[in-house]
Amino acid sequence: MLKLSFIAIGGAVGSLLRYGMSGLTYKYMDGILPWGTLMVNLIGCFMIGFLWQFFEMFIISPNTRLLIFVGMLGAFTTFSTFGLETFNLIRESEIKFAMLNVLGSNILGLLMVYCGFVTFRSLIGIFK
Repeated sequence: MLKLSFIAIGGAVGSLLRYGMSGLTYKYMDGILPWGTLMVNLIGCFMIGFLWQFFEMFIISPNTRLLIFVGMLGAFTTFSTFGLETFNLIRESEIKFAMLNVLGSNILGLLMVYCGFVTFRSLIGIFK
């Protein structure tokens, strides 16, 4: 039951962060492309890479890992929303934007995981 509580707390935090970040992005970015979802997914990918490397170097409790990876980042990233928005772009014959969304989320997402991983390693090098 304790594990589920950690996941639920992380999920609440992640979903609120997602809502705020998406809203902020949509406020400043216009257009057909779902910028808020793209930004949330890219930030989430960066954070999972960064935190994965952090957790490999430091002892972090399993419950904290659940809170962050399953709860917070699971609720923060919006891959199901990405799928729906991409599908709707295709349905609306916005094929170029649909492909841009797929490529941006996937290729840039992988790049952001790598950047998070490398950024953490670089920061640790500074503090040694």
